[in-house]
Amino acid sequence: MTGPVSKRRSSARTRRVPPLGLALDPSSPEPLHRQIGEQMRRAILEGRLEPGARLPSSRLMAQDLDCARGTVVLAFDQLVAEGYVVSQAGSAMSVAANLPDEMLTVPRPGAPMPGRAVARPAVARRTRALLAEAPPPIPAGPPLAFPTGQPDREAFPFGLWAKLLEREWRRPGREAASAVHPFGHAGLREAIATYLGVARGFSCEPAEIVVTTGIRHGLSLFAQVVLDAGDKAWIEEPGFVGVREALATSGVDAVPIAIDESGFSPEAAQALAPDARLAVVAPAHHFPLGTVLSLQRRLELLSWAERSKGWIAEDDFDGEYRYSGRPLAPLRTLDRSGRVAYFSSFSKLLFPALRLSFLVLPASLVEATERIMDRVSVRAPLLGQGALARFIAEGHFATHLRRTRQLYAGRRETLLKAAAQRLDGLLTIAPDPGGMHVIASPTPHIAPRFDDVAVTAAAAESLTVQPLSVCYAGRARRHGLILGYAGTPEGEIDRALLKLRDVVLGATEQRAPRRRH
Repeated sequence: MTGPVSKRRSSARTRRVPPLGLALDPSSPEPLHRQIGEQMRRAILEGRLEPGARLPSSRLMAQDLDCARGTVVLAFDQLVAEGYVVSQAGSAMSVAANLPDEMLTVPRPGAPMPGRAVARPAVARRTRALLAEAPPPIPAGPPLAFPTGQPDREAFPFGLWAKLLEREWRRPGREAASAVHPFGHAGLREAIATYLGVARGFSCEPAEIVVTTGIRHGLSLFAQVVLDAGDKAWIEEPGFVGVREALATSGVDAVPIAIDESGFSPEAAQALAPDARLAVVAPAHHFPLGTVLSLQRRLELLSWAERSKGWIAEDDFDGEYRYSGRPLAPLRTLDRSGRVAYFSSFSKLLFPALRLSFLVLPASLVEATERIMDRVSVRAPLLGQGALARFIAEGHFATHLRRTRQLYAGRRETLLKAAAQRLDGLLTIAPDPGGMHVIASPTPHIAPRFDDVAVTAAAAESLTVQPLSVCYAGRARRHGLILGYAGTPEGEIDRALLKLRDVVLGATEQRAPRRRH
């Protein structure tokens, strides 16, 4: 086969067009017209082609570059569309004359602009504060022991889930194919309301349920409905970092209240910040310490909310998992004055990528929240909500919880037994009757040298652990490691603990004081 195309593909030499200095590389995966356009673009921005300068004709450039004329025309058309080159009837192409002078300089890759300082990232103070408090990112790739808040992937019936998704979207109903209520899929909200009445012991109307993407989304929405910027909210100390982040983005001042053996103390909270209007608590299973809020303090907190017209945000993120006796009743079951908003998550119970949680509003806030939601918040993605409604209504959700409750109970026992041997003298783990994680605390022998952030960083290549200290908002911080066991296969626990032992020994030895000779 002969012709321009064959000649263009077979040539391996570099071709240039003086005085533009264009060079084409036929072996490059980049199309020839893009090579021409990019080089001319840079020539214009670097000042080698001045504004108003006339360009060679496409025929001449094609001859000099030894390529098809259509290739040059494609490059010119793109430059004209981007505004670098102008074309007028009866005249040749020319560089646009109205390009800003200050933009006509492009540095070499990696080099700063001539005569200009490299700008520092201009992020807001509150963004810098959130970055300083954020826990280390979870490394990408295969899941490692011991990730926090990660359920077991193998336990979820993805085959069934695929069938439910197909049933939902093969012939979508009117709601799925049109505008959905701001609070989410009606069928899912009905299924949640029914489930809560049976499994969690309190009744609510589907209209009170808002489908969200997580605690950050739900709490931020709730705070913007009931609080003004600058209002104060009590939070647990230590506590989930996402709670502080959600309140900060809503302009609310978080006041940390130290947790003791009975959980959150309303008395201490009122002494520290008597004008607070919101309390954010996890009564059934505190994160990360696992403390259960005592009945006396539950009643005290409800009394405060009723007396002061305050609000309570109840985070029941893993209350379904309790391994001795029945799951504890939510605080919402004791609420008689409509002051408790209930939060829970499907992502932690099913699989994280689902990104679906929910908020049960007090009845008095439903109308106001519905009217302003689209102005202050985003909606949870609809994809998956209909399938989840079927998953709950057909009993698969309850079955999954029973199965995983037994699975996680076995992993918890395996972890506790193996840790007593493998981590002896280094870390101790207090049994936690519920949840999906445990706290590993340094023994007195190594505590002065134990930095949980440093240990977490040292373990990152082979383990996924979370430092306890990042859960504290104040300066007084306890160090330890949060070990999630729900997403760690039982057969990997012992091997992972051996790796953790080596990491802890290495990290603490580096911090040991050197002896003077």
